[in-house]
Amino acid sequence: MSRWVSDLWLKFLAVFLAFVVWFVVSAPRREAISERAFAAPLSLVRMPRDLVITTAVPDNVSVRLRGRVSDLRSLSSQNLEVTLDLSWAQPGEAVITLRPQALNVPQDIDVVSLDPARLRFRVERLRQRVVAIRPFLTGQPPAGYTVGDPTLSPDHALVSGPASQILKLSEVATERIIMTGRTESFVQDVAVVSESPLIRIIDPQTTAVTVPVIAEIGPQQPAATDTSESATTTEKAEKVEKKAKH
Repeated sequence: MSRWVSDLWLKFLAVFLAFVVWFVVSAPRREAISERAFAAPLSLVRMPRDLVITTAVPDNVSVRLRGRVSDLRSLSSQNLEVTLDLSWAQPGEAVITLRPQALNVPQDIDVVSLDPARLRFRVERLRQRVVAIRPFLTGQPPAGYTVGDPTLSPDHALVSGPASQILKLSEVATERIIMTGRTESFVQDVAVVSESPLIRIIDPQTTAVTVPVIAEIGPQQPAATDTSESATTTEKAEKVEKKAKH
């Protein structure tokens, strides 16, 4: 009898353990399915080195994913990325459709939608050109001082950018050189910069600017004549002359 009871308990324990294993293994399958939106970074790869995109492209793509709640909770925008291969790009207008395969997601996660679903942008060839460097002076020296013509060494720079912008570009500028309070000539090394984010300064990155500061010298006024002293001197001379005659 005791052996029969022992066998019964062993069978019950085996059934219980099997139920626990089944419950644990099947828990993900029984978990609720949900949808969630993410902002996935947009990555453009394999762009030909002699081409550049000249119109705005979004930094992120809004993606909606469907999957188990626990799987969605384990995701974040940092480990999602929409990758687009632009090795096919040519100068001109480009249109590309965003497909779910461009998003790296776990196997059990479905991509419901991507927004925008299509990107349109313009591609141009990169060109180089040598242009003049203009010193950017700001502010004024104190009263009584004037600024001469600055000189730069070097005074030209090699730049690179989209063909449409390079053809119209005649100069680039230095960073600001503050003239407020200056009373002496000076030399300052400053960076060469571009107003357009698509124009890149290749060489030189900096230039030495010599700025003359000159003290102004106005016209000299004639010395003032003291008329009273002059009259007194004349009277004394007349008295001396009279005494000499007598």
